[in-house]
Order: sequence, then structure tokens, then C-alpha cells
Amino acid sequence: MEWKFSNWKLGAEYFWNEFTLNYLMATYSKTQVSILNGIVMGGGAGASIHGRFRVATENSVWLFYLHNVIVVCRLLLAPYVFIRDIFFKVFAMPETALGLFPDVGASYYLSRLPGFFGEYVGLTGARLDGAEMVACGLATHFMPSERLTSLEEALHKVDSGDSMVVSAIIEEFSLLPTLKEKSAYHRVRNLMDFDGLRLLFTAEFLFFKSLLLCRLDIIDRCFSSRTIEEILSALESEADKSKDDWLSLTIQALKKASPTSLKISLRSIREGRLQGVGQCLVRDYRMVCSVMRGKVSKDFFEWEPSRLDLITDSMADSYFSKLDDDNWRDLKLPARSNLPVHAIAKL
Repeated sequence: MEWKFSNWKLGAEYFWNEFTLNYLMATYSKTQVSILNGIVMGGGAGASIHGRFRVATENSVWLFYLHNVIVVCRLLLAPYVFIRDIFFKVFAMPETALGLFPDVGASYYLSRLPGFFGEYVGLTGARLDGAEMVACGLATHFMPSERLTSLEEALHKVDSGDSMVVSAIIEEFSLLPTLKEKSAYHRVRNLMDFDGLRLLFTAEFLFFKSLLLCRLDIIDRCFSSRTIEEILSALESEADKSKDDWLSLTIQALKKASPTSLKISLRSIREGRLQGVGQCLVRDYRMVCSVMRGKVSKDFFEWEPSRLDLITDSMADSYFSKLDDDNWRDLKLPARSNLPVHAIAKL
């Protein structure tokens, strides 16, 4: 039996409103400060990641799940916007493991991460902590969570929406975080970078360091491949030459994910490299409506099609096309004018 939402058009209305809000926030004239003190995922990522300043803490975890985050924002009363995303502790994007895809304009900002790190995060659902979010650019600042109350008080006291003033205040409370040694984003430039291991020049230590040195290189080599099949093949070739468990976990994450989700997510991120945030959100809307209508795939309950080779180009194309439904309309975003430079750059 073909699966679909009982009334997918109700969902379409919800996503229309959400993606419109994402667009307004991405092009907002007020200076937005997002506090990422916990799990940042789904709708919470959309409400925060498009803002000018994104402050991570030791509690931050990027978990790109779908629309399950508490967001409290005072949008209209202050000269700046202050948003808190508070939900447990991470940033990750496991949509492909759920038969979904990274939405809320994710193809815009994932495609702009260094190298092909965005493809890695979006396809595998890798969780990122606060230090990794700052290192790759998802967050702009990092500070201990104990300083957040003082930061908010300082912002209220100055009562200014000037981005330079706000930036200077955030900088006062910020510090440079340290990446964990096993982070996929770690770049080790010198053996002396390992505190406590300076004199342990053993074969085991040198092997361990070699793993850290090459993970970003492996990500760029493998996730720059044209197709999901080629990405998997490249990762498996790397795994044959390495004993790094991270490679095995990465391959396992891809093989467990929805084949359809992997195909359309990769294509969406690649198209996002050359598009503005508005175009990315319009594409997200077409894709999410196609997923909800459920005519191509029955993902959510079972992976169907169950293999990558069963997904034809025409099947993938259908997710990116306007829906063949007389009562459906394409997302129409509001016109924006008199925008600040940083917002114009996103169009």
C-alpha cells in the first residue's frame, strides 16, 4: 500500500509558513543573535543558522533533525533579535536516516562550508559540538554557557542594533574553543599540538596522529565525488587502507540511510552552491511536498526503493519539479527591499 500523509496539504501549509519565516530571518534588517546552548536541529536550526551572529557553547550539539526544538524569541520589541535554542545538548542532521532531507535552507549554508564538509554533515547526520560548529563556520562565536546571562544583560544594557556594537559585545565574552582530538574537523599541524603526548613518539602515537591529519582530506576526496555510489566507493577504498573506525562508521551511516534521501540530499546541496537562500527554500518546499505526498517513495516506514541502483533519474527529478496538482502552488517568497549588505549577499 502506498504511504502518504492523510492530508499532506495541511503539512504543505505549515512548511510554506516556516520556509517564509526562514527567508525573512535570513534577510532580516535587524541584527540577530542566536544562542546555540543545546541541541540545534530542524526548525531550530532554520530559526538560528540564518542569523548574523550564532553563539555556540560547550553544550552545543548540531543535530539536524526535523522540526523538534524549542525556540523563544523576542522578534519585534528589541533593536536586535535574541534567540535561544534550548533542547538537550548537540548539531547533527539525521534526515537521511529518517527518509527526509536537510531542509530549512540547509542546502544554502551546508554548501558554503569549507571543502565538502557540508556534504559529509548533511548525508551522514554527523553530530557536531560547539567547537566544530565554530571551526567549520556554522557558529560565529564560542563562549562558556556560564557567560550567557552576562552576554544577554550586556546586550540589553547597550540597547543597540548596530552590528558592529553587537559584535564587539559578543567578542568580550567569547573565547577560541579547542577541538577534540578525534574530531573529524581536526587539523594537526605539529606533533607538539598534543599536550601530554609530546614525548610519546611511539609507532602507535604516530599512527593515531596520522588518522587525525587526514580525516578532512578524506572527506574532501570522497564527498567531492559526483554520486552517492561514487562517494561510498571512495570511502570503502580509503577504509581498505586505514584502520580508522571513523571510516567504518561513516560508511555504515550512509548504508543505513534512505537511498532516496541520500540521492536528493546530495543533489540539493550541490545545487545550493550556486543559488541564493530564496532559491534553496523554494526547492526545499517542492521537495518536502513531494515527500509528504508519498507518490515516489514510501520512506519513513521502509526504504522503497531499497537500493541506490533502483532510483532512476526521473524519480529523483520529480522531487525537484513543481507538483502536478491543480490545488498546489509553488512557494512565493515576499519581496525584500532596503536590505543590509550581509542580507543582499544571500539573495
